Amino acid sequence: MEFKLEICVDSVESAINAQSAGADRVEFCDNLIEGGTTPGYGSIISARNNLNIKLHVIIRPRGGDFLYSDLEYDIMRRDIEICGESGVDGIVAGILLPGGNIDVERSAKLFEFAFPMAATFHRAFDMCSDPVQGLEDVIATGASRLLTSGLKNKAQDGIELLRQLVIQSGDRIIIMPGGGIDETNAALIVTATKTKEIHLTGRKVVDSEMIFRRQGINMGGIKGVPEFSRKVADSERLKKIIGVLKMI
Repeated sequence: MEFKLEICVDSVESAINAQSAGADRVEFCDNLIEGGTTPGYGSIISARNNLNIKLHVIIRPRGGDFLYSDLEYDIMRRDIEICGESGVDGIVAGILLPGGNIDVERSAKLFEFAFPMAATFHRAFDMCSDPVQGLEDVIATGASRLLTSGLKNKAQDGIELLRQLVIQSGDRIIIMPGGGIDETNAALIVTATKTKEIHLTGRKVVDSEMIFRRQGINMGGIKGVPEFSRKVADSERLKKIIGVLKMI
């Protein structure tokens, strides 16, 4: 089965590692601990200059919910404009209404504004009130793919809904499972859902080179978030995942 592998990254280093492993595309984010926000302009430019594969950038002005003010919506439009000027291949976005429905009108306007960049509707979908109607609404926005975990924390737990969404979508939109996918379940998810694309991180922990390490203080004020290590895309791990998928 032919498939495309999208790697979610939060650094240029990880993007380069994903490319070297054989990924087809990266979704470039910042603040993955919050589910991803729009990265800085300098990072986008650097990623574009260092990648030959497709570069998609998340358009999300903040963490939290997916209900945006007019001010935040204007920021999203400006970020899309910068992405277009920077040679980005696609954007990843999504907006909800207060009742949990897809905000078709404003999402569609963002995707229209982004054209000819590709448009992915992201996991805001997993917070919608009705996935069946939600899929029809996402299709109505003009998005070319939908990133979803099947309304679960992990795509493996949402396999049944993912399978149903693939059937419902037909050839109208690509359903791209994402969320907790790794070498242990990637083949299972692809086989069970018949999806054509999957989305994952495939990261490893890299220890800081700092020798002096002050204890008892958190820069973000969030306990449990390590100050002296970070996660980066692991080329060798990603190669193993690609190898597993090629055996399907």
